[in-house]
Amino acid sequence: MALRATHRDAGQATVVDLSGRIILGEGSALLRKTVRALLDEKRTHIVLNLADVDYIDSSGIGELVSAYTTAKGRGGELKLLHLTKKVHDLLQLTKLYTVFDVYTDESTALASFQ
Repeated sequence: MALRATHRDAGQATVVDLSGRIILGEGSALLRKTVRALLDEKRTHIVLNLADVDYIDSSGIGELVSAYTTAKGRGGELKLLHLTKKVHDLLQLTKLYTVFDVYTDESTALASFQ
């Protein structure tokens, strides 16, 4: 299943709803393009909703890290929301769970920007 991304404004933040697989090729490229476009529009508070992401490969993990560092570099923040068990376990295994701010509730994630 190809990655799909839609975004919506939620107060000061933008929530990006992702569904599908973040893998080498179109999936990771779409994630990169989406995050960079939002940052170019000065939308620096970004929440990636991963509730419908069923798989991330190593290139997808690299793209999440790249999105995080790009947002930080531009004075913004990127947070993760609704990790599936597979994605949660992968972030734990790679020790990246402690790098990202991870939330299970959208309102809490949005409030964390203030």
